[in-house]
Amino acid sequence: MQITNLYTSVACNRTTECADWGPSGLIAYGACNAVAVFNPRYNGSSAKILYTLVEHTKRVNTVKWLDEQHLISGGDDANAVLWQLDDTGAKKRLLLKGHENGVNAVDGVRRTSGIWLLATAAADSSIKLWTLQSDDVLSCFQTVQLNGGFCFSLRLTLRPQGEHVMMAFSGDDETVSLWAEQPSEESSSHFEKLHKLSGHEDWVRGLDFVNDGQDLLLASGSQDNFIRLWRISPRTEQQVSENRVNIENFSFAESGEIRVEEKILPVGKDSWYAVTLESVLYGHEGWVYGVHWHKNAKNELRLLSASIDKTLIVWAPTEDGVWLEQVRVGEVGGNSMGFFGGKFAHDGRSIMGHSYQGGFHIWNQSQEQAQLWTSNVIVGGHYGQVRDLAWEHEGAYLMTVSADQTTRLHAPWLQGEQSPTWHELARPQVHGYDMQTLALLSRYKFASGAEEKIVRTFQAPANFIENFRHISRLENDAAGDALLESLPKGASVPSLGLSNKAVFKVETPDDKASKAKDEYPDNYFVPITLQTPPQEETLMQNTLWPELQKLYGHGYELYALAATPDGQVLASTCRASNAEHANIILWNTANWKQLQKLSGHQLTVTQLRFSPDARYLLSVSRDRRWSLYERDQPEEPLSSYSLVANTDKTNGVHTRIIWSCDWSHDGKYFATSSRDGKVVLWTQSEKSKEQQQEQKNSLNGWQTAGMLELKNESITAVSFAQRCQGSSYVLALGMESGHIKIYQFSNGNWQLGCDLSKDLSHHLTVKRLQFRPGQQTENMQLASCGEDHLVRIYDISLTLN
Repeated sequence: MQITNLYTSVACNRTTECADWGPSGLIAYGACNAVAVFNPRYNGSSAKILYTLVEHTKRVNTVKWLDEQHLISGGDDANAVLWQLDDTGAKKRLLLKGHENGVNAVDGVRRTSGIWLLATAAADSSIKLWTLQSDDVLSCFQTVQLNGGFCFSLRLTLRPQGEHVMMAFSGDDETVSLWAEQPSEESSSHFEKLHKLSGHEDWVRGLDFVNDGQDLLLASGSQDNFIRLWRISPRTEQQVSENRVNIENFSFAESGEIRVEEKILPVGKDSWYAVTLESVLYGHEGWVYGVHWHKNAKNELRLLSASIDKTLIVWAPTEDGVWLEQVRVGEVGGNSMGFFGGKFAHDGRSIMGHSYQGGFHIWNQSQEQAQLWTSNVIVGGHYGQVRDLAWEHEGAYLMTVSADQTTRLHAPWLQGEQSPTWHELARPQVHGYDMQTLALLSRYKFASGAEEKIVRTFQAPANFIENFRHISRLENDAAGDALLESLPKGASVPSLGLSNKAVFKVETPDDKASKAKDEYPDNYFVPITLQTPPQEETLMQNTLWPELQKLYGHGYELYALAATPDGQVLASTCRASNAEHANIILWNTANWKQLQKLSGHQLTVTQLRFSPDARYLLSVSRDRRWSLYERDQPEEPLSSYSLVANTDKTNGVHTRIIWSCDWSHDGKYFATSSRDGKVVLWTQSEKSKEQQQEQKNSLNGWQTAGMLELKNESITAVSFAQRCQGSSYVLALGMESGHIKIYQFSNGNWQLGCDLSKDLSHHLTVKRLQFRPGQQTENMQLASCGEDHLVRIYDISLTLN
């Protein structure tokens, strides 16, 4: 069984220095507890996450490329990891253990001898310096105690002449400390403090070094909105003594000019450095979170700064040495916060920023016009746990909901002959509550539940249908044709509201008479025609779907939703601690009225599933039982359901909460999976009616067809494939540990087809699995989502060995 990853979607963590653009052209960033590596120029014009690296057990705070193959990351689990990569993932991983608290800044340099010098700073108020010999022997040779202080940013650099390293780090006392390696006779070297650079009036959050001829330039960006450039130049003994003489004989009257004071720092026995403040740059209106230098082949310097004011600025010096703003790019509108970091690409022709919401923005400089910067296609994702997903009934797109309060729609982008890449095409709902569950009613209609008591239903606007057809190249879309005439253009959320309101007519500026109210317009929606998948700011405000209806009926937060395959009936449940609230409510989606309430459980119903012909409704619950309801008149779509079978204490196989359930494609079997590590397949027995009458029990003729028990695992998700493979059914199981296993089941026998490791699947609980319907190819496609913010789609080829 071959498995390839078609699509991975995840956002960048909300920390500074969390993303870095390497010399190989790949971007690495912290994504929950993993490091994701993403190619922004996949197939030329597209973008794709190539692989994820899992070693940290808590959030990854910082990621830094050291060279094309080496990457260092630091996390809240108090470890830093040095990764050696090849084309498919990590070839080697070395753990830098020793800190007692989360690592929040890392860097490294390689000496000409091939030995690495690494530095890590952590929340335990210390900086550790490590050497890595060429034979992978790691040792910590010095620990710098900050006496209760905190290090925000850390940089190492080789001094322009010689082998020795200089270190700069910023602390919570608003200064930047310079330390230098002291040359010593013995083989072991150590760092000593040279100087503290003061001048900023708030914490310094970004530092970066660059060589400028014989000098070093250090840029520091701070929360006081200023960037300072410091020049560190070597001095000879003669220059140092002359400088001292000058200062003694110095008077303003003679020279009439003001000179910038030089601070002379001795390094070792016979070398000196002078530090001067070269320039102060002011252009941002908010905290400056990141600075990054780039030096091109002609040795021209440029500086990129990223700020929480939603802009990135590229600064360049004029011939007179005055630093001026050259380019400013950023987000417009939206309710986002701004950038947490920015980096140049290795060639300096592209810049990247990662924002508060975890989204990426990449701009490329046009080859012809140097002043023109255009947006690049990106891959984004959720920045909270992803709790539920659903495929469109024919597999045209995947929709996911997450605790980051958004509902997102992922679809393939087809371009010519190339294999399609997947991207986020719309964000139908940006809510004020954490999202919990969703059910698709038809191609352009869905219902979702958040941590509130209301089910909300949505319908796609005309603008989305047009763009979706264009990007995913849909040929015959009858559902869309029927809707296009009557639909609103888009939707927007009022300033203080939670409901997406439809926008039918888009006002042009001429229509408006100037009112005081225009400062806060009722809608921010602008219709767009997309040639490529949309950017983050477009997704945030121009791809909402209008809300159709709110359904009231539950007493607590919603937990699960399901719809019949034809979309005529919707079932919903909420969190419950007694039988009254554990009722399942069925809704008629034509007029949004309640059809009936189904009782049968004592505690929260965790998942609902209608059988493929909608004859049965299956529910599983925290009370360790399943219930099966049958439609009274099978041909009548809105006929009522009644309880026909359930488990009780005597026959209930599962001994812990039942997390998930699913029906086989032919409706012959259904599966239940539980925290006790068991997956049970149930089917209706072939016995005659008379025999069943004699043995009357709660199962009512349903019996176990097969049971699989995995020791020490909790199985949180189960899904049947949409067709059989030969005579065997294919099932995917998702674990609390993050692993995904794929089994084949036939005649009571289970055969493990594939076990996906954490690097390939998830590193925290898998919340939901579903195979893609409507696939005509030999291969199957499986979508998964988990608490680690990841959404993945795998391509599974079941060629039997």
